[in-house]
Amino acid sequence: MKKTALITGILGQDGPYLARLLLEKDYKVYGLVRRYSNPNFSNLDFLGITDRVEFVDGDMTDESSLINVLKNVRPEEVYNLAAQSFVGGSWDQAKLTTEVNAVGVLYLLNAIKSLSPLTKYYQASTSEMFGLGNTNGYQDEATPFHPRSPYGVSKVYAYWMTVNFRESYRLFTCNGILFNHESPIRGIQFVTRKISDGVARIKLGLKKELRLGNLDAKRDWGFAGDYVKAMHLMLQHDQPDDYVVGTGENHSVREFVEKAFSAAGISDWKKYVVIDPRYKRPAEVPDLKAKPDKAHRVLKWQPEASFDALVKMMVEADLQRLQ
Repeated sequence: MKKTALITGILGQDGPYLARLLLEKDYKVYGLVRRYSNPNFSNLDFLGITDRVEFVDGDMTDESSLINVLKNVRPEEVYNLAAQSFVGGSWDQAKLTTEVNAVGVLYLLNAIKSLSPLTKYYQASTSEMFGLGNTNGYQDEATPFHPRSPYGVSKVYAYWMTVNFRESYRLFTCNGILFNHESPIRGIQFVTRKISDGVARIKLGLKKELRLGNLDAKRDWGFAGDYVKAMHLMLQHDQPDDYVVGTGENHSVREFVEKAFSAAGISDWKKYVVIDPRYKRPAEVPDLKAKPDKAHRVLKWQPEASFDALVKMMVEADLQRLQ
């Protein structure tokens, strides 16, 4: 019998990579798609798996729809990747961010508790929950949360609700506290993809400048294709738990820009980059760096793609798209 998995947020960045991994492991994969929307399957198309996923209608802000999905699918594993995940936009869409990222998690956990209590649940948590929280220059599972955006705040609620359902109802629920992870199918509004796309356009003569905000912010950047393996490993372990997932090194936005221009064969990046105050956030998170020792030790997980390889992969994919 094939294992059955339900992935919310199947159309985003992580969903397609996770779906591909599960399909390779002979799972039957269901993807939650918001009803009455005009779904964009381009990320699944990019990985060539659209016709291998079965789509079900549902909405994270509609508890009854989630109950119906759980009734019909009865998945052995649920991966909740659905979110309003653009940090910069969460100030302008704080209510929507809270409804999807926080209250939606409560709805989904309630549906699992009531209808499918043996289902294993993965919650996509984030390094943005740490914000200013810091433990000797890094963040691990013991670092206190100090979120600096409505997005981060909503994810802290979801994190603790996931823990609470594990402790209160003995459900198998896990939080993956993933640090920044990118890929060629990252949304264009995210700074890494904005850079790779902008550099490709400049290289091909389609654009003259790249407008960015804070170049000094440092992030722990890895490849999404590596990180979905950690998600799967969490739900295969004997005991449910929470894990920090990252590379253990960080780089500034400036470094990402330098590497991206270099990957495109452009040496003097400074003449193309314009600092635009509109892209600076009301509250910045200056420095995030994972200490993923627990994931290494317990899950035997290790990232494979280096920072340089990730940047090169993204720039080359955008050059190919635009050409």
